[in-house]
Amino acid sequence: MGFSIDQSSPGGRRGRRYGGTTMSEINVVPLVDVVLVLLIIFMLTAQAMQFGLEIEVPKVKTERASAQDLNVVNITKSGELYFNDQPVNINQLVEKVKANRKAKEDLVYLRADKSTVYDPIAKVVSELTAAKIGVRLVTETDDSYSPRRR
Repeated sequence: MGFSIDQSSPGGRRGRRYGGTTMSEINVVPLVDVVLVLLIIFMLTAQAMQFGLEIEVPKVKTERASAQDLNVVNITKSGELYFNDQPVNINQLVEKVKANRKAKEDLVYLRADKSTVYDPIAKVVSELTAAKIGVRLVTETDDSYSPRRR
């Protein structure tokens, strides 16, 4: 945007300096003012949109079965074996699982302490798979764990 100054300004020196020529610089002060105002408006509206209404939506995930209806085998640190919170011998485990009529499928959830030695776990898995009973290991998710990508 160019400006021209009237040549009728008094003073020789002043007239020569501004007289008859156009300024080639753009005045950026109004542009900076508009950008800063837009930035402030954007910052305020973004914060209002993020911290607007507090709404807690309902959870819709349904549970297929309750914990009482599942076959759960627990192994303690010392290797003791429990079926649905009842102590059990490994030789009677398959019979107890098949006798549990509350569970609708031949599936066992195996919970073992993380410091349990592997031998009792391997024996339970071996006995159950030999009887054609599915075994699923119960774990907890660790949100602090992040695998390294290569």
